[in-house]
Amino acid sequence: MDPPVHRTMIATGDSSTGKRYDEMTTKRAARESRNGRKYGEEAIAQNQLEAWPNPNPERDYVVHFEIPEFTCLCPRSGYPDFATIVIDYVPEGSIVELKSLKLYINGYRDRGISHEAVANTILDDLTGALSPRWMRVVAEFNVRGNVKTTIFAESAAPGYSGAKPTYQRPTFTGI
Repeated sequence: MDPPVHRTMIATGDSSTGKRYDEMTTKRAARESRNGRKYGEEAIAQNQLEAWPNPNPERDYVVHFEIPEFTCLCPRSGYPDFATIVIDYVPEGSIVELKSLKLYINGYRDRGISHEAVANTILDDLTGALSPRWMRVVAEFNVRGNVKTTIFAESAAPGYSGAKPTYQRPTFTGI
């Protein structure tokens, strides 16, 4: 059974506004896939990390991501875990397409996985897709049960001796 569609309308005295709202609601409901998932859930389920050509492969430069809304599930209790994931890498021939990275990260939200496995799996998947010169993934989990966990996972191409920035705690402030 499909969940009910809730509609909220603001009375404006213009009957065309209500009609337009109904059309938008119908279009939104139509975006649900055949298996009952919403279009965002479907995009997450079908996502694969996408590599794009590095626009400056001749240069060592650092790409830095802070992902402050990471969630997964504790494999033992099923309770949610929250973390900020920090990714730094020096690309070789490829960079990661940002929407594919976002959807990939969102795919962890209903996955039971340990803190250690999070950082190492993300590192393995990204290095497998991009083959960077160097990459570090840090998973800074929020305090739970009076314990704060931070996992560092790092990989470098053989012989790489270029840039490896010092890790700094996440600076994202939501602005």
